[in-house]
Amino acid sequence: MSNRPTAGSRIERGPGAASRTLAAFIFASRWLQAPLYLGLILAQAVYVVLFFVELWHLIDNAIIAGHISETEVMLSVLALIDIVMIANLLIMVIIGGYETFVSKIRIQGHHDEPDWLSHVNANLLKVKLAISIISISSIHLLKTFIEVGRMEDGTVRTRSGEVIYSSEGVMWEVGIHLAFILSALALAWIDKISKTHPPARREHLDAEPTLPSAGGSPAAADDEGFVVVRVPAGTRLPAGAQVVEEVG
Repeated sequence: MSNRPTAGSRIERGPGAASRTLAAFIFASRWLQAPLYLGLILAQAVYVVLFFVELWHLIDNAIIAGHISETEVMLSVLALIDIVMIANLLIMVIIGGYETFVSKIRIQGHHDEPDWLSHVNANLLKVKLAISIISISSIHLLKTFIEVGRMEDGTVRTRSGEVIYSSEGVMWEVGIHLAFILSALALAWIDKISKTHPPARREHLDAEPTLPSAGGSPAAADDEGFVVVRVPAGTRLPAGAQVVEEVG
């Protein structure tokens, strides 16, 4: 049996040089995102400076000056925690985003490799970002609840009389926080259903491929490892199939 296609066979050609060049250029455009992640690293450096500025204010007011109340200490600590949570969010976006959309970081086997990095994808990254946003929102909401303890006539004012909290504003904060929670639950549910695969489908993919013959029964491979089938004239062949013999 000859493997050469006859005059009636059709050979599908691959993409041309222009198509391959355009595809390579489009694929290389992902590196345009690299400067964005470098910018986020600089933003994180700013948060590091801000953290130590807030920490110094806390130490100065609580220890050196000694005129800070317990509530003010708690608010200052919550502000520090807020900065840390935002820094964690930045790290997750920088590392996870670069790994997902730009290039592999290739730190497999490193003792400091994050557990989530080995199986990071776009859906998992969205869920983790949503959880981080909920944590940050919780910190802000807790600060608000501490402040509203001294609310009078539905408002909290500074010593100069400026309104910083109101009952309506607090309700909006609670509603926005609940919206964040619902969004995270929706993203987690979408991620869960996207990982669901019917077992029968997986077994079908693991099985050896067979092609039906003209009589409807599967065709077996010959001694050379080819699958030989007989199809009616004019049938469109699948990709990679060749006509080795035509029967008149």
